[in-house]
Amino acid sequence: MLFSSFSFSQSLEKLKLETKKIYDANYTMDFDVIAQLTYPKIIESIGNKDSFLEKLDLDYQNEEYRMRLELVTPVFQYSDIKKIGGKTFCVITYRNPIRYFFENKLNSDAASKKVSWLKENNNASEVVFEPKRNSMNVKRVSKFIAIVDETTNNEWKFFNFDDASQKEIFKTLFDESTKKELGF
Repeated sequence: MLFSSFSFSQSLEKLKLETKKIYDANYTMDFDVIAQLTYPKIIESIGNKDSFLEKLDLDYQNEEYRMRLELVTPVFQYSDIKKIGGKTFCVITYRNPIRYFFENKLNSDAASKKVSWLKENNNASEVVFEPKRNSMNVKRVSKFIAIVDETTNNEWKFFNFDDASQKEIFKTLFDESTKKELGF
């Protein structure tokens, strides 16, 4: 029993360190670190690491906008660590405001459409258009799903539920009972 408690404590401490690493990598746009900490089957489903890195780059900046995380000190909230079907899971939530800077000037109609798109795309509670900056401030609660299993070499790896494709991959990889136990 003592070993189990010690092992759990070590695992949670390691998870906290890895969560901070992946958050910082997203903030600084260190895509290589993000790839290292991403659940391996995500990268496989996209094709390979280079394809994954290219997708990340396009998610952060493209011909339409540049997306940046706002400077905050995140407060991560961890669910209980659960063993389900030989895998270990933890759901991590935190407030994660972001800003989209649009390359072309948005008029009020275009801005209104972008507000709706960003609310849906980011599952955001609030999106504020700032005309002087031609940007949108998006208030959202983000979610990582951390997993340890045979594909991760017993290290914590992450699904980023802010990314719709990663969320879909999660839904296809795990059965209904796993999703239900995790609250999805």
